[in-house]
Amino acid sequence: LVAEARRLGRLDLLVNNASVLGPSPQPNLADYPLDVLAEVYRVNVAAPLGLVQEALELLAESGGTVLNITSDAAVEGYEGWGGYGSSKAALEQLSNVLAAEEPEVRVYWFDPGDMRTAMHQEAFPGEDISDRPEPASVVPALRALLGADLPSGRYRAADVLPAASR
Repeated sequence: LVAEARRLGRLDLLVNNASVLGPSPQPNLADYPLDVLAEVYRVNVAAPLGLVQEALELLAESGGTVLNITSDAAVEGYEGWGGYGSSKAALEQLSNVLAAEEPEVRVYWFDPGDMRTAMHQEAFPGEDISDRPEPASVVPALRALLGADLPSGRYRAADVLPAASR
């Protein structure tokens, strides 16, 4: 992907949205298999950093943006969410440090809130999560964030939605 962006001559936005939940149902940290936790961290933390490292020069040249999708589980202590939540907390701190180290690149870590996704359903096997909003409902908040001239930082969808869509 980065090679193609380089061939095209610029990169304005890198979105790190891929993520894994880990075991379902999610175990308490005392019972969390360490090899599985390492895989959660590989996907949720190391892979986004690897993409940033590959793309950083192009992003800096264009004054581009890194958008890391995070979760409220990064900042709240939910029972059973220790593996996923701690990986998202690591992604948030990685974003925070990246923003300090690379001021020519805007870095956002974005919490979309609860959504009706397959991964969220995996977190609650057998439960009805149909009361949660569809992922498309967050698009206006993402567009507002990316269209604004906001500094690097953590943003929640609920806080950046245009007033008209609240």
